[in-house]
Amino acid sequence: MNTLEKLTAEKLLSIRAIKLQPSNPFTWASGWKSPIYCDNRKLISYPRIRTFIKIELSRLIIENFPEVDAIAGVATGAIAPGALVADALGLPFVYIRSTPKDHGLENLIEGELKPGSKVVVVEDLVSTGSSSLKAVEAIRRDSSDVIGMVANFTYGFPIATEKFNAAGVQLLTLTNYDAVLDEALRIDYIAESDLETLQEWRKAPADWK
Repeated sequence: MNTLEKLTAEKLLSIRAIKLQPSNPFTWASGWKSPIYCDNRKLISYPRIRTFIKIELSRLIIENFPEVDAIAGVATGAIAPGALVADALGLPFVYIRSTPKDHGLENLIEGELKPGSKVVVVEDLVSTGSSSLKAVEAIRRDSSDVIGMVANFTYGFPIATEKFNAAGVQLLTLTNYDAVLDEALRIDYIAESDLETLQEWRKAPADWK
């Protein structure tokens, strides 16, 4: 585990952008019961952490996708960080809706993306990968090339890894579930006895009780 993963995990936990409640689980929109909840939208209210995320996402892109022409944020959680990264890199920015508008131009992609652009997608978090890869499909249908995706956090579900590999998309994240658990244990956010519950959940989250 590298220093960036630990540092990002500490920052997300410090503002409760990530909450851990093994004994009082959350219910996700999918209906899954979960001992963890991630709300990266909170980052925009904390200037120092917001700047940290902007700088580190920008660094990931510069170091791994230097040929990038444009940045795309996935609505709604990654619109703000995506725009910040695009501004830092001096690149065009668009965002991808989950569904097209039901009026006006009925856009799925908001902003102007020139055909043939090499695009890096910015996400706030990756769970199963389905919504993230829908954004990738939209960009590809728009005659542009997705050269990679960066995100603040991933749960590290095997199904997401499989989907990204099948789609031919390289995913890079600032931190991940394992780093969050390590940091949460270090700062006494959780007890050693909570680890088994938290680790069991990730093995089969859809069936976890």
